[in-house]
Order: sequence, then structure tokens, then C-alpha cells
Amino acid sequence: MNSSTSLSSLITEARDLSKESLLNIPEYSERLELHSELNAVAYELLAPPVQLSHLVLMSERLWIDQERKLIGELCERYGMSPPNLHENDFGANFGEFRLRWERHTEYSTYTVYRAKPFEIPFEHPAIEYVPQEWLARLPGELLVATHIALEDRSRPKRSLHELATLFASGTVIGSKVAGGAASVWSDNQIHQDNFGRILIHDENLRSRQVGRLIQRLLEIETYRMLAMLPLPITRRIIPQLARADQRLAALIADNVELTSIEDEQRLLDELTRLAAETERLSAQTGHRFNASRAYYNIVKLRITELREERIEGLQMLQEFMIQRLSSAMGTCELVHTKLETLSMRLGRASALLRTRVDLSMEAQIRDLLKSMDHRAHVQLRMQETVEGLSVVVLSYYLLGIVGYGLKALKAAGQDMNVELLTGIAIPIVVLSVFFIVRGFRRGISKLHKDK
Repeated sequence: MNSSTSLSSLITEARDLSKESLLNIPEYSERLELHSELNAVAYELLAPPVQLSHLVLMSERLWIDQERKLIGELCERYGMSPPNLHENDFGANFGEFRLRWERHTEYSTYTVYRAKPFEIPFEHPAIEYVPQEWLARLPGELLVATHIALEDRSRPKRSLHELATLFASGTVIGSKVAGGAASVWSDNQIHQDNFGRILIHDENLRSRQVGRLIQRLLEIETYRMLAMLPLPITRRIIPQLARADQRLAALIADNVELTSIEDEQRLLDELTRLAAETERLSAQTGHRFNASRAYYNIVKLRITELREERIEGLQMLQEFMIQRLSSAMGTCELVHTKLETLSMRLGRASALLRTRVDLSMEAQIRDLLKSMDHRAHVQLRMQETVEGLSVVVLSYYLLGIVGYGLKALKAAGQDMNVELLTGIAIPIVVLSVFFIVRGFRRGISKLHKDK
């Protein structure tokens, strides 16, 4: 059983070849890595009979160093070279078993292979030969655990009675795959050892078909569970969405009966809080829904690549998977669509209410300005009245001063009629004061306009 070429070795080889390049054009920094990723072999080269155990552990990206450390400890125990600090996948033979580790975005996979003859599938799975205390230290939470047994073509194909015995649930599904080159059976159940089971019988598989078939089955097992991840949270938020929808309908009905801007602002605050709660739910589930959709598409693609043919009396893998998985995905899509619809309705309702509040505020501002204009007009009339009185008062005091001056001149020996002269001075003084006061008022008004 040969190892698949690692990504790091492919990159190194590509870089060595690039030294002999005839071009002197600057190269994109990650071109070799991208090219090597496209051409990296994702499956093991296997030959039946072989058993394998596959684990998928959900774990944060920051745990990758701990995973590399544990792989390094296992390599040290068996005298193997550990993975380097930048590898995200690693495979090596450890005598009784072969281990392949792969790090993905949100999960890690550990696949244990054992290429030894066996009589009873699943009686002694490959994972039994891995140190159990080492397995217990793996970081993350178990999402998928599957045993696969690949029987040699020389062994007679098992009857339905034997299959029902191997799959304790008694429900067997299966089909011919790879254009009839193999038969696959399963029950899609978790057994007492906490693992699922898949049995493959080789009928005419070529060497590279074996690895590709097992890889597709493992990916179907992995991605179908990843696609189901949003289902629990979807079921939890369905009642919340129903309550939010009812609350929105009530708020929209209340919008028609509002009579004051205070009520409108209160309603707008409630709509804003409801929109914030909806956006929080959308933020919590949006990434998960998008990832689930991508995983579901991969599952459908891998099932198509199996090229199934029906075995008489058995339900095909495609029928079983799609029938159950499509229902769950339909629920997730429905809730995702409802979230988006509710968010849009909240946005429209908030926009309409904000428009109504703005119009109400504009009406209040218009009434306020009208009131201010009326008060300014009254103030102007009062000011003009005060200015008229000030002319009279100033004229009175000036005439008094003029009268005192005339009396002083008469006392000094001037022959004059003080009362007559004072009466003659009245219009002169009044007009003079009037024009002087008006001139001051015009000068102040002009200065105010210039500013």
C-alpha cells in the first residue's frame, strides 16, 4: 500500500523544476502551491482485502499545532519522521496500520488503514491497532466515525441474511457502483461501538478505482453530516421567527392608528429592536447555511460519481441519502429564506415609519417657525410703539432744556417771550429727534444685515 504524494513534496519538486525555466517573467508568489493543490492525490492506493476506520473531529483552526504535536508523538513512538510545521496532511505506515491525517477549515480527519486478510468484517476494525490513550487525546468533538471493510473478489458475495447479521439494525441498503465493478452495502446506523459500517465487495475494481471509491464514500459520510449541522439551530429558531413575524404584523397594524410623534418614535424603537434581533439570528446562521449548501452539493456530486446500479430488493445509496438529506436541507433553506424575507420586511416597515416620523417632525418644525414669525411680528410692533414713545420722551426733555436756556437769557436782560419761543421750538425738536432716532435704527438694521 503506497502513500499518496504529499503537497509539500509536490511544491518542492515544482520549485526545483522552475529553476530550469526558460522564462524570465516574474512568477505569481503562490502559483506553485495552487498548481500542486490541484494535482495532489487525495486518495490512497489500496488493494483488497483492507479495513479502515475514519474519524471526523470538529475542531477550531487554532488546534492545528496540537494536532501536529500528537502526530509527532505517534511518529516518535514508532520511529517515524514527524510532519513539518506547515503541513496540513500527513500519512505514514506504523507497522500494523497506516494513518492519514488531514486538516480542513473547521474539522480534521483521521483515517486508519489495515491491509490484512479478515474473515468477519468489523469484528476487529483497523482503529483497534492504534494506541487508545493516544486516540483519547485527540482535540475536537466527534462528528463522523465509520468502519469500511473491502473484501477481495475471490471471496463469495455475501447473502442478504449474512448482510443483515453484519448490520445489526437489520436495514440494509446497497447498490453496484463504479459501473458494476463493486458492490456496496450499509445501513446508515451508528452501532454499539459508536461507528457506522460500510461493506464493499470487489468484483472487478482496478487498483486506482479502489482508492477513489473509498475516498468518495468517506466524503459522502463526512459531508452529509456537515451539511446537517445547521438543522438543530434551525429547529430552535423556527419558533423565534414565528414570534417575530407575528410581532411585525402587530406593529404594522399599530402604525395605521398612531396619532402623535411620540407614539411613532416608540413604534420605531420597537421595530429597531426587532430588526436587531433578526440580524443577530441571521449573523449566527448565515455562514452555517452557506457552508451547508456547499457540502450538500458535494454530497450530490460524489453520489453521482459512484455510478450506482440497483441491486434487486435493496434501496440504492442515492435514494436513501437524498431522500433523508433533502428534507433536512429543505428545512434549512426554508428558514434561511424566511430570515431574509423577515429582514427585508422589517427594513421596509422601518423605512416607512421613519418617513412618517420625518414628515411629522417637519410639520412640527413648520408650526414652530410660524409661531416664531408671529412673535417676531408682534415684537416689531411693540418695538415701533416703544420707539414712538421714546421720541416723545426725548422731545419733552429737550424742550425742557430749551425752556431753561430761554429763561436764562431773559434773566440776563434779553427781551423775549419764553413761552412763544418754546412753542415754536416744539415741532423743530420733535422732528429732529424723530429723524435722529430713525437714522440710528436704520444704521443698526443695516449693520445686522451685513453680518
